Amino acid sequence: MKKVFITLFIFIIILAIYPHQTNALGEMIDSGDNFSKLGTENNIINMMDIKDVSDTIYNVLLTLGIAVAVIVAGVLGIQFITGSVSTKAKVKDSLIPFIIGCVIIFGSFGIWRALVMIGNKVA
Repeated sequence: MKKVFITLFIFIIILAIYPHQTNALGEMIDSGDNFSKLGTENNIINMMDIKDVSDTIYNVLLTLGIAVAVIVAGVLGIQFITGSVSTKAKVKDSLIPFIIGCVIIFGSFGIWRALVMIGNKVA
């Protein structure tokens, strides 16, 4: 185990001493911008159509996410109210994955929406 840490430490030092810069991300962004400009100039890509499709997808998926979350919460609530002690314990165990799922679903939609709004302001 000590040899692994020493090897890793030496590797990190070598990377720090000999940094090599790549411009891969910048090249990818430039290529995307050039592609977008080419399509816009030739009237192939309409940015408003892309925005409309993105908004529609966002709204549909968010509505589905809310509907599924409400249905699952209702089912868990009914099971908790009407269930026995062992059923209530199972419902309590199910709440943690449910809450984590809700945070992931609604958090990802919030992040996606923020990125779309920032992208619209930049463009």
